[in-house]
Amino acid sequence: VQLQASGGGLVQAGGSLRLSCAASGRIFNIIRMGWYRQAPGKQRVLVADITSGGSTNYADFVKGRFTISRDNVKNTVYLQMNSLKPEDTAVYYCNVKSFDVLLRNYWGQGTEVTVSS
Repeated sequence: VQLQASGGGLVQAGGSLRLSCAASGRIFNIIRMGWYRQAPGKQRVLVADITSGGSTNYADFVKGRFTISRDNVKNTVYLQMNSLKPEDTAVYYCNVKSFDVLLRNYWGQGTEVTVSS
């Protein structure tokens, strides 16, 4: 199973970026797809996730600014990030949870987002 993330980069405060993550390989029954982030010297935290049925969950610090969506046919999850702030600077990791006999947790390689003030 591979998770290929893209879309990170450098943006000025107030700008926007869109992250994408495509899951490929033998992966069955995806139950959640999401994004986490890890800032330098900090723990990795959940940014947002979405179920196969489209139910979303957002961290308080991105509510109203970020939107998560997914394409179940393409096994791809997106994160539209608007009104970016310098504190959003982090490495963003794609995460996929699936269940087939066992709960499985997959991580992408991370994509760096830098927001300049």
